[in-house]
Amino acid sequence: MIAETVCSAVSAAGLGIAAVTAYRKRFLAAARIAAYSLVPIGLVMTGVVEWVADTAFSVTAWAGVGVLGASWLLFSATRAVERRRGGTRKERKAARSAQREAVAPAASAPSLGPSTRAASRPAAAPRSESADDFSDIEAILKKHGI
Repeated sequence: MIAETVCSAVSAAGLGIAAVTAYRKRFLAAARIAAYSLVPIGLVMTGVVEWVADTAFSVTAWAGVGVLGASWLLFSATRAVERRRGGTRKERKAARSAQREAVAPAASAPSLGPSTRAASRPAAAPRSESADDFSDIEAILKKHGI
């Protein structure tokens, strides 16, 4: 009831200011002031003000706001932990299965890890240019344990 009275008073004051502005021959500004001053009374007439007032003084509504806040905190905390661990559960599971399946199904020797064939190669064999291009990449992969 008080909110409706305040909104009506604000609208009446705004229309009064618009009338004074129009009297000073500033019709565009007066129309704009009148438009703004009609908003509060329009909100009262549609029931928005009553709904906001009922919500603002409702214990149930504020409890709902608290539940939504707790939900948001839980969501953001789990996202932060997920980012620290390095991805979602599916991504971690895929990475673990990729580590287990390091050997190709039809391969006779492991595709990753130390190779036994490297020891049988002659040490003085010159490297080709394409092998030199990949030496940087091999160093990075070894650094990361891949």
